[in-house]
Amino acid sequence: MHVYRTHHCSALRKSDVGSTARISGWVHRKRDHGGLLFVDLRDHYGLTQVVCDQDSPAFAVLDGARAESVITVTGKVVVRSDATVNPNLPTGEIELWAADVSVQSAASELPMPVAGDTEYPEDIRLKYRYLDLRRDRLHRNIVLRSNVIASLRRRMIAQGFTEFQTPILTASSPEGARDFLVPSRIHPGKFYALPQAPQMFKQLLMVGGFDRYFQIAPCFRDEDARADRSPGEFYQLDFEMSFVTQDDVFAAIEPVLQGVFEEFANGRSVTPAPFPRIPYAESMLKYGNDKPDLRNPIEIVDVTEHFRGSGFGIFAKMVEGGNVVRAIPAPNAGERSRKFFDDMNDWARSEGFAGLGYINIKDGVPAGPIAKNHGEEATAKLIAALGLGPDDGVFFAAGKEADAAKLAGKARTKVGEDLGLIEENAFRFCWIVDFPMFEYDEEAKQVIFSHNPFSMPQGELEALETKNPLEILAWQYDIVCNGIELSSGAIRNHKPEIMYKAFEIAGYTKEQVDTNFAGMINAFKFGAPPHGGSAPGVDRIVMLLADEPNLREVVLFPMNQKAEDLMMNAPASVSERQLKELSIRLDLPKPKAG
Repeated sequence: MHVYRTHHCSALRKSDVGSTARISGWVHRKRDHGGLLFVDLRDHYGLTQVVCDQDSPAFAVLDGARAESVITVTGKVVVRSDATVNPNLPTGEIELWAADVSVQSAASELPMPVAGDTEYPEDIRLKYRYLDLRRDRLHRNIVLRSNVIASLRRRMIAQGFTEFQTPILTASSPEGARDFLVPSRIHPGKFYALPQAPQMFKQLLMVGGFDRYFQIAPCFRDEDARADRSPGEFYQLDFEMSFVTQDDVFAAIEPVLQGVFEEFANGRSVTPAPFPRIPYAESMLKYGNDKPDLRNPIEIVDVTEHFRGSGFGIFAKMVEGGNVVRAIPAPNAGERSRKFFDDMNDWARSEGFAGLGYINIKDGVPAGPIAKNHGEEATAKLIAALGLGPDDGVFFAAGKEADAAKLAGKARTKVGEDLGLIEENAFRFCWIVDFPMFEYDEEAKQVIFSHNPFSMPQGELEALETKNPLEILAWQYDIVCNGIELSSGAIRNHKPEIMYKAFEIAGYTKEQVDTNFAGMINAFKFGAPPHGGSAPGVDRIVMLLADEPNLREVVLFPMNQKAEDLMMNAPASVSERQLKELSIRLDLPKPKAG
């Protein structure tokens, strides 16, 4: 018999009754029923109930084992009575009567329990992450993550992609987020950077003659944490393809994403390929952002012209001043009390906006200050144009276009949630396409790239030379699921003359391009194929499939909001000897006066 186990803790069945078995695992729960001790023994695979009576020589050892101690139990498999069968466990028809128990590792008093669903503060969970990982929910999430990655890899290979590993130590790039820098011992005063993404390397792979590349790539960005963004590092399904159009990229990745989501959907529906394509400008208008949650049926409508010369003076003056008015329909909101509408207005103010106007329709009669002052005929036209019913409501966001879109987008989400309109048990995908190539930075007072600087402008060099930069669209695209951006991508700019011109518009000289992007621009001068790709975030995919609100719930050893690893005490100071080897002298900021 094996020294530790003949079966794992989810393996024994009714067919094993009468046999002798040995299992090992952690003491999950203990229950003393008057001389009869019940212990749930847990390992990676599941639970088995162990039973021991006080006459057994194993009783004292089992009774003395604290929760989460690691033990080995040898005994006979017996059938449970009908009244004690646990249908929720694969091993629920049997139990193991302990004849011998040995303690492999005794547990100290726990800082947090493993059994049960009690929520514990984040700092405790992260400091004792190895205990947190034993808990059922998190353990399942991490296994799901592994299975999702295996599925992604399998599906990419089936699509003709080849996996390659790109460098981790590379050069710092002036574009994108803040780099993590690594000092060089051999080259004093010089630094490597950890890759924010394998962007340049994967493009150089295409220049190197490989056709379809992918990897499950680690990426490093010195960014603040958010619910859907880990501080420090994350993983993405990075891929690139040669001799492709935007349509080819979509056709390659859609079956992979659809297939993975269907594989792990557990009954939830998934948008079938091809996924809807929504131009950026349309998305900003209809949904108030470029990450629309299509489970929400509400669509925002521009009603600016309805308020030009309106009797509702506030909006009329705003429109004359060049502002816009956006309407957010609220189906059946007329059945709610006025408090619902007033609460929405208060919510808008709490979000930093001036407020949120509304019309409340009850039994076909519109009410509220806007309806009263806008005029009966004008209000009727507005309601008809919006297709509102006799018990609907509508909210209005007014202001500069960007501000009105932002408020309308937030209000659309809140109205959808408050009215219970969000489709349940569904994954709704879409592509956002036709992003602007450039935008105007009010602070810097100059034109800058709005997305990926290495994207091909629609119209190529002719567009860059003849069009207003702010009107040029790019072959750039995002894939979105349930309001979460899974990735950005693009058909790349593979022609040096186009790259020089695009960067010139964004304020770069030819010399700066040659210096900052030497590897890529030089490679393009020796023959580069048209190419494109994307990089869906693995962490976000798993977060959606696990139905978790935060990436920390699907990552093995995450940092906290301050980018600290509480378990390993990182970041930490290093010795003077290490600093000297790297030719580094610290110049720390002085503590702020109390």
